[in-house]
Amino acid sequence: MDINIGESPFEASPVTPKTFDEDHVIKFRCYKGIECFNACCSNIDITLTPYDIIRLKQRLGLTASEFLKKYTIPFEFAANSIAGVKYKPVEGGTACQFMTEEGCSVYEDRPTACRYYPVGLLSMRRADENFDRASYALVEEDHCKGHLEDREITIGEYRKEQGLIEYDEQGRAWRQLILKMKSAGPSIGKLSKTSLQFFFMACYDMDRFRAFVDSEGFNQSFVIDDATRKELMEDDLALLKFGDRMIRQVMFAEESIEKKADAEEKLIQRRREQRALREEMGMDSEDPASS
Repeated sequence: MDINIGESPFEASPVTPKTFDEDHVIKFRCYKGIECFNACCSNIDITLTPYDIIRLKQRLGLTASEFLKKYTIPFEFAANSIAGVKYKPVEGGTACQFMTEEGCSVYEDRPTACRYYPVGLLSMRRADENFDRASYALVEEDHCKGHLEDREITIGEYRKEQGLIEYDEQGRAWRQLILKMKSAGPSIGKLSKTSLQFFFMACYDMDRFRAFVDSEGFNQSFVIDDATRKELMEDDLALLKFGDRMIRQVMFAEESIEKKADAEEKLIQRRREQRALREEMGMDSEDPASS
């Protein structure tokens, strides 16, 4: 099952697919008894959104770092660019780790792309616009017999049926951010290793990002009131939205988080101390969570 088209704002091929709005009627039904049951989960290529990771790590009782290590693999949207994460298939195979004979073992918290199938969400942005447009494509694969079922439903109704209103709302900022990164192109220059690490941490590894926000260095640099700090320490969704703001501030200079007056001086001093410590220990990499 190749459903990159449903998650990535980047074109999966140079051929533009036929697109539809949500009033378009499709014929589709999937259920446990259908001839192709579990076939789509036997050969996966599923990109995860940050909200998908939150739902799944909470479902499994794992930290984001633990979930990422056990169930995902990173990939680059483009060469030397920002990263995304995909489901890691079973060892030595192509099937989803959550597939069972009864179907998906995390069905209630399944990812956005799985919910959309066989519809693909396309988020696109024109060079002269500052907003993204959503349209939809139909993914028709030979193994899928759901298209032969005698049930008609609009794409809009299908989205509601699959619980996608919440998933799309929580994933919109991430899609917009990636589209912004793509449309900015060379104008933002070559991203440093630290910037790429920060993007990954703030988007996907939210428990490490929470530790970063709670760090002495962060709180010496930014003004965060007690109520907001408490919310960020306890609420993954609040932290996800805060991470989006931080990425935009760091990478696009979209200032929305107040800096302390002496933040720059303290940052320079802290980096000098960290550099000296790394040199003393023979290290040459920098972890954003320690900045």
